[in-house]
Amino acid sequence: MHTVKQILALKPAKEIWSIAETATVFEAIQQMADRRAGALLVMEGAALKGIISERDYAREVILKGRSSKSTLVGEIMSADVISVPSTFGVSASLGLMTEHHIRHLPIVDDNVVVGVLSLGDLVKDIINHQQSTIEQLQNYIRT
Repeated sequence: MHTVKQILALKPAKEIWSIAETATVFEAIQQMADRRAGALLVMEGAALKGIISERDYAREVILKGRSSKSTLVGEIMSADVISVPSTFGVSASLGLMTEHHIRHLPIVDDNVVVGVLSLGDLVKDIINHQQSTIEQLQNYIRT
């Protein structure tokens, strides 16, 4: 089974999409839409301060009748970010995401964000691994 570092290496985009906690929620949602992303890391320089997702927007702005143009990212972001080091395994990461009901997992080595993986990234890797195992077993049976 792979580590999250191996999955990150396979991703085409190496850029870490982030926004400042002083930006408006409207700016965050616009950036997510432009990048077709469901979440952004909230950064202050290189420091990870939180994460903002479409779910945060729906729950903390829309449902509470707030304005996305006047509400700041820092007011609605999730500050207790679940993250893992790049040496973490895919299955363990998936388990952590399932346990905490999160869809985006920052990868952090020595307090430096090295990437972000989505639930889809991890599921895709597990499916590919299982498919490879099935093909190997089928080849073994045929020989």
